[in-house]
Amino acid sequence: MALMAAAVASLTYGLIGARGSVPGTPTALASGGPGAAMSDVDVSSAMTALRPEGTVLAVTADAGSEDGEPSPFRDELLETPMLTHPDFISEVRRWVRFWETAPARWFPDYLERMTWFEEIVDTTLAAHDLPWSLRYLPVIESGYSPTAVSSAQAVGMWQFMAHTAGDFDIEVGRLVDDRRDPYISTAAAADFLQRLRADFGSWFLALAAYNAGPDRIRRIIERHAPDAERSDALYWAIRPFLPKETADFVPNLFGAIIVASDPEAHGYERPEPLPFAFDEVQVRGRMTFEAAALATGATAGEIARLNPEYLQGATPGDRVVTVRVPPGRAEAFRAYFARADGAGPDR
Repeated sequence: MALMAAAVASLTYGLIGARGSVPGTPTALASGGPGAAMSDVDVSSAMTALRPEGTVLAVTADAGSEDGEPSPFRDELLETPMLTHPDFISEVRRWVRFWETAPARWFPDYLERMTWFEEIVDTTLAAHDLPWSLRYLPVIESGYSPTAVSSAQAVGMWQFMAHTAGDFDIEVGRLVDDRRDPYISTAAAADFLQRLRADFGSWFLALAAYNAGPDRIRRIIERHAPDAERSDALYWAIRPFLPKETADFVPNLFGAIIVASDPEAHGYERPEPLPFAFDEVQVRGRMTFEAAALATGATAGEIARLNPEYLQGATPGDRVVTVRVPPGRAEAFRAYFARADGAGPDR
């Protein structure tokens, strides 16, 4: 333990790397599956995409604008000094290969769903002054699916647990789960990430805390590196003591950034943009998605895609709520229900 503490406190990459293979290699890669053939990875393209000056991500490493203010195009996550660390680069390469192969059947769906929500995510990240590259976090969290549910019962694009959702006043109930709402959950995720970055002083540590929980990461740091500077390198130093998913989390994200930002270079087609476009109507009382579809000439599936936060295929009956309908259909909806004074029928 003393040797480990000394290694962490000094943040000596050589000491940390000398301990041999670090837990956290993707299971498929470690077993000789996807990623085993490292020579297949286009390392040059991967590093170009990773580095802040890379044109693929359209991010610059400019220290600031002409008036001395920080550049709006800087991305602190992609400026990490860990991009010079060979072990970190090796892990990222493995994850690039993973994203190129293991989820190949589903990754096009991830990319398509990303086009639905990327405007919401990009706008929210910019409003919170957060790294633009965090737009790829929902790729590894949920495949950009608002209805995703993990084995641990984390829900939504940003995979909020119920207790964490409560910290951000996100409604989680039998009829409504706003962890599935792309606007509410994205705003809460931005708030959470901003708070974690301020608390931990490092994006790598903040992301670890996002995945494993801030209290757990604090305990690991206090036990193994209480006097170490909070930095991205500290994440790498404590990595052997992290849960496997958390140890993988940052290299996984960087691998996803590379592949999702330039899908054509990694064997995928770039999907046509399909924005999350809609009109809004007010509904009083319970209304099924089938009724909304009938009123708008849409399908129940379209209504469900636009309103993932409403469970059981209907709005709650105890309040007035906002319902999203396909663009240009709001007036048809209101006309259909005019005889009921704007209320949806109980069907």
